[in-house]
Amino acid sequence: MGEEGIASDVKNTGSKTNPKLTLLPLIALIFYEVSGGPFGVEDSVSAGGGPLLSLLGFLIFPLLWSIPEALVTAELATSFPENGGYVIWISAAFGPFWGFQEGFWKWFSGVMDNALYPVLFLDYLKHSFPIFNGLAARIPALLGITFSLTYLNYRGLHIVGFSAVSLAVFSLCPFIVMSILSIPRIRPGQWLVVDIKKVNWRGYFNSMFWNLNYWDKASTLAGEVEDPSRTFPKALLGAVVLVVSSYIIPLLAGTGALRSASSEWSDGYFAEVGMLIGGFWLKWWIQAAAAMSNMGLFEAEMSSDAFQLLGMSEIGMLPAIFASRKWARFGTEQPAAPSDNILEAHPIMSQLHQEAADEASVSLIPNLSSTKAEQESELLLEEALKME
Repeated sequence: MGEEGIASDVKNTGSKTNPKLTLLPLIALIFYEVSGGPFGVEDSVSAGGGPLLSLLGFLIFPLLWSIPEALVTAELATSFPENGGYVIWISAAFGPFWGFQEGFWKWFSGVMDNALYPVLFLDYLKHSFPIFNGLAARIPALLGITFSLTYLNYRGLHIVGFSAVSLAVFSLCPFIVMSILSIPRIRPGQWLVVDIKKVNWRGYFNSMFWNLNYWDKASTLAGEVEDPSRTFPKALLGAVVLVVSSYIIPLLAGTGALRSASSEWSDGYFAEVGMLIGGFWLKWWIQAAAAMSNMGLFEAEMSSDAFQLLGMSEIGMLPAIFASRKWARFGTEQPAAPSDNILEAHPIMSQLHQEAADEASVSLIPNLSSTKAEQESELLLEEALKME
C-alpha cells in the first residue's frame, strides 16, 4: 500500500490546479446517486395500506439504514480520500481479488442501470412528441442524449456537479409549490390512515430500501473532492436531509390534501396529485421534472462509474488508459472511460432496456394525450374536491 499511497500523492499534487468538487455540487451528486426526487415513492403508500406506514417508513428507515450507511461512507471516504471508493476499501480489507470483484460487478451494474435513463427520458417525451415512438427518430435521439451528457463529463466533474445542482432545483421546485398550495386543504387525520389487511410487506420494504440506498456510490469521487475530510461528512449529512425531505414533504402534502384510495398511489401518481391540487400546469411541470431527473441520474452514475475505473487503474487493476486524464481539452481533467460511453450509448442495448421497461411498466407518467372526455372528468373531480 505504500507505493500506492506515493502514487496517490503524486496524482493529487499534479491536479491541484484543477477545479475540485465543493460542498453544494457534491450534495447534488449524492442526491442523484441515491434518489433523484420523490418519483417512484408513491408505491410505498399502496404497499403500506395507506399513508401512515409510508410516512413512518421514510422517517424511521433513514435512522436504521441511511444514516449508518452514510456514516460508514463518510468515515471510509475520509480515511481513503482516493478515487475508487469501495474498491479500495475492499482491497485493503480482503485483498485485490475481492476488490476487483466488487469493482467489476458494481461497474457492470451501474452501466446496465445507466443505459436506461435516456430511454426513460424519451418515454416521457414521446407522449407529447409521438415521433419518438419510432426507431428512426428514437435511436439518433438516444445517441445524441448520451453523447451530449458524456460531453459534460469530459468538460470536468465540477461542471457535472453544478449541472446536478440546477437539475435538482428544477426537479424539486414543483413539489415545493405543490406543498404550499396544499396547505389550506390538509387534514392531518388522513396521515394516520392504514389498513393492515392491505399491506404488502414485501413491496413496502422493497420501496424503503430502494429509495434509501446507495450512499456509498459517491465514494468513488473522493479524490476529486476539495478537502474531503471536511466536505464529505457535511455533504452526506446534507444529502440525507435533502433526500428524506424530498420524500416526506410531498407525501405529507398529497396524502393530507386528497382523499385518494391507497390503491391509486402507484408510480407517476404525483403528477395526478399535482393536477388535483394546482391544475394541469402543475401536472405538466411535475412530469417535466421527472423527465429531467433522469438526466441527473445519468450524469451522477456516469461520473461515479468513470472515476471508479480511474481509481482501479491507478492501483493496477485495469490498463493505464483508464487512468488517462488527457481526453478533455478544456483545461480540466477527466478520466477516459470509453467502455462506459460505448455500452450506455449502444442502440441495441437501449432498445432492450426499452422492452424491459415496457414489460415492467416503469414509465412513471400517464399518457399526456388524454381524450377530451378524460380531461372533463378530471376537471369535475378537481371541482368536487375543491367544494369539500
